[in-house]
Amino acid sequence: MHYRNGREAKNGDKVVQLQDGQVISFGVLHSATPGNDYCNGSIAPLIQRQDACICDCLHLDDVAEMLKEKGLNKRPEGK
Repeated sequence: MHYRNGREAKNGDKVVQLQDGQVISFGVLHSATPGNDYCNGSIAPLIQRQDACICDCLHLDDVAEMLKEKGLNKRPEGK
């Protein structure tokens, strides 16, 4: 199992889910079974209040632009 950027995926990882270059979900990966990168696993949403230092944050549109610059805004071809 590998993420869009090629990194190995493991249950328990904190992840963001992308669609059309936008973040549509974020949480903890669970129930993923090795051997399949598509339609595999679930995300347990992270819902917690956290105080934020704005200097440590990025606007979601800027993250989407960085993904586009790296070519990670499109889903890989299916196998």
